[in-house]
Amino acid sequence: MKIFIAQQNYHVGNFEANLSRILDAVDAAKKAGGDLIVFSELCICGYPPRDFVEFDDFVERGLEAIDAVRRVANTIGVLVGCPSRNPKKEGKRLLNSAFLLHECEIKGVVHKTLLPTYDIFDEYRQFEPAYEWNVLAFKGKKLAVTICEDLWNLGDHPLYRICPMDELMKYGPDIMINLSASPFDYIHGDERKGILKRNVSKYGLPVVYCNTAGAQTDVVFDGGSIAMDCRGNVVKELPYFAEAMDYVETDDQGGFLQPTVCRAEDVADLRPLPASLEPERNIAAIYAALITGIRDYFGKMGFTKAVVASSGGIDSAVVLTLACHALGPANVQALLLPSQFSSDHSVNDAVKLSENLGNPYATIAISTIFDAFEKALEPVFTGLPFGVAEENLQSRIRGALVMATSNKFGSILLNTSNKSELATGYGTLYGDMAGGLSVIGDLYKVQVYALARYINHTFGAPIPQNILDKAPSAELRPNQKDSDSLPEYDELDAVLYRYIELRQGPKDIIAAGFPQPLVARILRLVNMNEYKRNQFCPIIRVSPKAFGAGRRMPIVGKYLG
Repeated sequence: MKIFIAQQNYHVGNFEANLSRILDAVDAAKKAGGDLIVFSELCICGYPPRDFVEFDDFVERGLEAIDAVRRVANTIGVLVGCPSRNPKKEGKRLLNSAFLLHECEIKGVVHKTLLPTYDIFDEYRQFEPAYEWNVLAFKGKKLAVTICEDLWNLGDHPLYRICPMDELMKYGPDIMINLSASPFDYIHGDERKGILKRNVSKYGLPVVYCNTAGAQTDVVFDGGSIAMDCRGNVVKELPYFAEAMDYVETDDQGGFLQPTVCRAEDVADLRPLPASLEPERNIAAIYAALITGIRDYFGKMGFTKAVVASSGGIDSAVVLTLACHALGPANVQALLLPSQFSSDHSVNDAVKLSENLGNPYATIAISTIFDAFEKALEPVFTGLPFGVAEENLQSRIRGALVMATSNKFGSILLNTSNKSELATGYGTLYGDMAGGLSVIGDLYKVQVYALARYINHTFGAPIPQNILDKAPSAELRPNQKDSDSLPEYDELDAVLYRYIELRQGPKDIIAAGFPQPLVARILRLVNMNEYKRNQFCPIIRVSPKAFGAGRRMPIVGKYLG
């Protein structure tokens, strides 16, 4: 059997564009003699549809698209994902389904059993889990079709009480096929191969796994679809962070006719999070994910131009560079907004960066604007010393100017805050926390430096070395350094990683060798600044635990505060 894997980039709710992509792939697979073509989870409507599925019109348009695919599924079988209606009165009204279409008919429908509600997922909010299981008969073979999470319930501490494959094995399937929408994070690719290998080992069946590519707001899908034989050998692996289509041909011995891409022992098994933050870990994949996130956010929203407040610091330098790589330098406006506290080298570094990248830049000094604000505030501030209010005022002036530029030219402001700053509240609401999209908000400061080094090593060193070498500073008062307000970043980020990614409590972090006063101070900063993060823009997710939908904390909680 010749099975095509269609790894595509969908747009949530854009039924016309999604359907067009699917029909083009079906046509190409038919012309190439394919027996079956496999698409990814909920590809008809795009994943995640979230509460769009509460609209009957949304569901109906998806089913109309299924009917359009059915009409062309004549000589080839098509496995395609779409919400379907629950025929039972009990339970939620929708199911997350995969349709087998062949001979212009719906030959079978399977429903997702395991509906994740952890991290960014909230599928049980919208869908009813499957209540029966069966294989799909196709051209003399029995297909064990599952959807994404359905293959993940293995290991010593399974999250669910049922394994769909255990039920499907009762019917003697010949092959496992999984339709997936599995998001990227910097360890998840290893985990995926590991979980597929475990399924192959447990059930003794080959597997075809089709994943989504592209980004939906803050979530990036990295593709990397796989075919693995019954011995755990990867025989086909599609590209990462790109659309692609390829095929495998099955044999009669539980494998594929294609040569092995890598040996079973080379396939990563399930890997836990590393015990400590590794700044260089999968940095090339992180770069690719951020480029994908920026490009798809703009493309799917219909925007072409970005604006970045370029300070001459490492964060804005990395964001500006990524934006230029994703959108083209001509489409990225840098605004240099020096105050009386800005150093000459910061301005010069920002200018040099834009000259290296070839993007347009403009300088708007804010000193006179700041002076005007101070004069206006004299009746209220008279006799009070310069402090945080005046520092934040500078940031808010800059925020107003970049947002004015965004409005005037129809561009999106890219935020430059990093995860260390967002974690500790080291940022100004309505100032440097403004933006339509956070590019590096899921990267700790040490990872931002690692990404800058990767960019310079790979792309001809566009970021001036002085930006990497100088001490980080917000430059909101004379001779200011970040370390005046925060611990040194290598120490800060190590504690933050243990608290946020590993969910370790203070006792465990202290036991790892960190001083108790330091741990107490950092954890208190994280928890007391939830109100700031709650008002922040979407963050491109690259870690296993990002701020946003995947980390839901009370604003008025008292834990470790």
